[in-house]
Amino acid sequence: MSWSIAEVARMSKVTSRTLRHYHDIGLLAPARTGANGYRYYEQPQLLRLQEILLLRELGLDLDSIGQIVAGEQDQLSALRRHYGWLQSERERLAEVARTVEDTIRKLEGGEEMTAEQLWNGFDPNSEKARALAAEAEERWGPQVATVNRKVAKWSKEKWAQIQQQYGDASQRIAELMDAGLPADDPQVIEAVDGHFQWLLNFWTPNRQSYAGLGDLYADDPRFAEQLNAVRPGFAEFMRHAMTAYALVRL
Repeated sequence: MSWSIAEVARMSKVTSRTLRHYHDIGLLAPARTGANGYRYYEQPQLLRLQEILLLRELGLDLDSIGQIVAGEQDQLSALRRHYGWLQSERERLAEVARTVEDTIRKLEGGEEMTAEQLWNGFDPNSEKARALAAEAEERWGPQVATVNRKVAKWSKEKWAQIQQQYGDASQRIAELMDAGLPADDPQVIEAVDGHFQWLLNFWTPNRQSYAGLGDLYADDPRFAEQLNAVRPGFAEFMRHAMTAYALVRL
């Protein structure tokens, strides 16, 4: 049995334009193309499309997906492996959901989350984390790959220790911000040193790169969202505090 591109688009909720793009880049070719130029798909292509959409859901880009599916011959084994990924993601997302639920409950009750509590369930070995690591390598070069390899070898206990160190430093800086101290106050600079010491677990920044990281915290929506969850405006405060620290200490 075969299905037209319009039928596949309707069933999968993927646009015909996307399916044509997948064909153009060699990711998903139709089973055949009719004399009228229409594309037709059969069960193997539907299974491949399911796999592509699953990997997209896990955060992989199309180039990475292409490399994965190109090396797979046994679709049943591939599905079993992806099912295992989904099970792992389900458990991880359940913990993330509990963290978000706890955040909502605390904020509704007028409580403040500690910085380390915001990271519960965010696994550095998840598919999403690997996708972000790959993006970082592309943006900032081979030195990031060295860091990624080191982090991948950390135990859960080591990662928890690193998270705690980050949380303690961020919480201290946030408390000084709450007290109304300016970002270049000596007490803030001393607190930022805790953040700098945490960063040494990964790499050793110089004055320019540390201040640049502060800019990234404030300018990248993903970082800004996480930091502003600690306190509204915390991302911008960190930008100025890290710049001040870089000028005085580095």
